[in-house]
This record gives sequence, C-alpha cells and structure tokens, in this order.
Amino acid sequence: MSAVSQGSTAGYDVDIYCDEVLDDPYPHYTALRELGAAVWLPRNGLWAISRHADVREALFDHAVFSSAQGVAANERTNAIARGNLLASDPPEHDLLRRVVGAPLTPKAVAELKPAIEPTAERLIERLVAQRSFDAVSDLASHLPVSIVSELVGLPEQGRHNMLKWAAATFDQLGGENERTAAARPVTQEMRDYATNVATADKLKPGSWAARLYEAGANGVVPVSMCPVLMRDYLGPSLDTTIFATASMIMLFGQNPGQWDLLRSDPSLVANAVNEAVRLESPIRGFTRCLTRDHVVGGTALRRGNRALLLFASANRDERKWDRPEQFDITRKVGEQVGFGFGIHTCAGNHLARLEMQALLRALIPRVRRFILGQPVYARNNVLRGLQSLPVTVESA
Repeated sequence: MSAVSQGSTAGYDVDIYCDEVLDDPYPHYTALRELGAAVWLPRNGLWAISRHADVREALFDHAVFSSAQGVAANERTNAIARGNLLASDPPEHDLLRRVVGAPLTPKAVAELKPAIEPTAERLIERLVAQRSFDAVSDLASHLPVSIVSELVGLPEQGRHNMLKWAAATFDQLGGENERTAAARPVTQEMRDYATNVATADKLKPGSWAARLYEAGANGVVPVSMCPVLMRDYLGPSLDTTIFATASMIMLFGQNPGQWDLLRSDPSLVANAVNEAVRLESPIRGFTRCLTRDHVVGGTALRRGNRALLLFASANRDERKWDRPEQFDITRKVGEQVGFGFGIHTCAGNHLARLEMQALLRALIPRVRRFILGQPVYARNNVLRGLQSLPVTVESA
C-alpha cells in the first residue's frame, strides 16, 4: 500500500475492494482517516470519505450526496439499480420509504415481539443444551431465515434462495471485479423471480410483499414498481442482521468481562447491540454521486464525482470515539452510523435490533461464557462478517 499525491490532493493507491482489504480492512481505514477528510482512490475512481463527522454530514446532506444515480462503486450496476429504496432521493424516496417501510416502523416491529422473543428463547435453550454450535449458521441465521422470510411472504420455492440473493446484491454494489461479475447472474435470477414467480396471486396474504401489491392496486405506487420494491426485502433484510449478530457473539467471547457486565446489568442490552454494530459494522459503505461542487474538509470534490462513504471506518474514528477499537457496552454510542444516517437509515434497523436483543436476553440467564473456535470471514465487496464461528458455551 502507498499514499500518492494528486497535486495538493491526498491519494491512496489501493483497491478498496481487493481481497487484501476485505480480509483486513481496518488498517486501511486508519490510513485513509490519517490522509485526509476526502482521499482519492485511483484504482477505484472514487473519493473515500472515512471520518465520522464527514460521513455523517454527507449522509445527512442528500441534496449534495445523491443516491438517485445509484450507490454502487461501478456504473454498470448503477445503470440498472436505480429507483428502489436504496437508490433514490426525495420526493420519490419519501413515497417508497412509506410503502416499503410500513411493516418496519417501530410500532409495527413491536407487534412482532410475541413471535420473535419465544422463538429466540427456544433456539437458545436448544443450542445451550447442545453446548457446541456455529454462531452463524445455527444461531445468527435462525431468526432472519425462519421469521423474516415468512413475513416477506414469498412462495416456498424462493425462500431458500434469499441468503444467496442477499450476498449477491451486496457484492454487485462493489467495484468491477470477479465478485461483482459473479453476482450479476444471481441478482438477475432474483429479478426474474420477483417479476415472474412471486406474483401477487402467489404471495402469502397479509405479508410484506402482498402489501406492496395492495399499495399498487390502490394507486399509491405503480403496479410495475412492486417487483422492484419487493427486492428491497429479498436482498438487504438478511445478511446484515446475520453478520451483526454473529459478530456480537464473537465480541462477547473475546471480551468475557463485558459479558459478565451485561449479565449483571441486562438494562445494557440495547446499548450492547449498538456497540457491536459500531465496532463490527456489517456494511462497509455505499457510494454517493455529487450533484454539485463541494468541499469536504478542505478538499474540493466536483459535480459528478462519486464518493464512497465508509460507515465502518467512521465507526472507528479516533476523532469521535475514545479507544475506538475496544468493545465497551457502556459507551455512549447513539451516533454510530452502522445502520446509516439521515433519510437512508436502514429501514430494517428496528427489526434487526429486536432480533439481536431477543437473542441476548435469552442467552443472559443461560450462558456463563462463550469459548470461541477459529472464525472464518466471508468475502463480500460491501459486507463484512463471519461465514463461520464455532462456539462452545459454559452454561450458567
């Protein structure tokens, strides 16, 4: 790795989507933060914005840092992936948010507690009885796959593909590389399924997807938009929560004192989830396209430039957080950006929090200690998370 200079502009001559960076991203994020508020990535043709204050400001200023031209780091994806919830700006985004986000509001999510909390209790009771399990496939995946896929309401033949589609959706948002190319036929399969298989007559009545078609029938959105909006449930709703949950278990295994603290004070559960998302953000970052010339920390960006907003770097910024690489469940962490910020805050963040909190509350009275095996990380252009984590628990 090396820093390069574009006149007075700092540059970082590393492919931010290469295997080396994906396998160990945090030293690169540190280097980017040290180089400047906005750093040119010549291998990606992007500006990297990596400091907390600048990322948060850009996420808030959607009029300048636009999502309407797509949020991928490659233009081929941006050309076809516009007009959905992620890749839109107001006023279109406001309408789509109301429709797609209707079952994901805090009130709507609270109504899911009677289903999610007993399911979490049964799952944890079974896993603790086993003593050894995989924190990803056995624990973290269970609630999203069993409950969320049911809530979406897909025909059965599509539900088993949701994890594959989710991973490919995020891979395709990276730079042009082999992962992006491999993801394209998979996301095309998802689009074909949403259009031709998961039709209105085949969806579970009252489900999230069925409600999209109800909105179409009532003239709230064009019916032709319903398959596009359905993909907002098929892609982003699973992997992010699974990765965040598994990372949270790993962090408590690595920091047994923090687990002891949580067991002694369960009121810290919500903050513990927030801190886990801060330290191991499942989404590395999305891009934005500048609508006009703009200065970030003294560096001039031009209209039409694309900037990569690195959530995961912002969440470890030394300028914002004391001892940022330390897991501390008592930390004041309300301004972490692991779920985004502003109008594009993750629509499913309330559901993700509910699932993670339900699992922690089920674990607290049953587990005294997590003993970790060797973690294996997944490689994805945009996501950061575990593919496998063997765990053995000492029961309480």
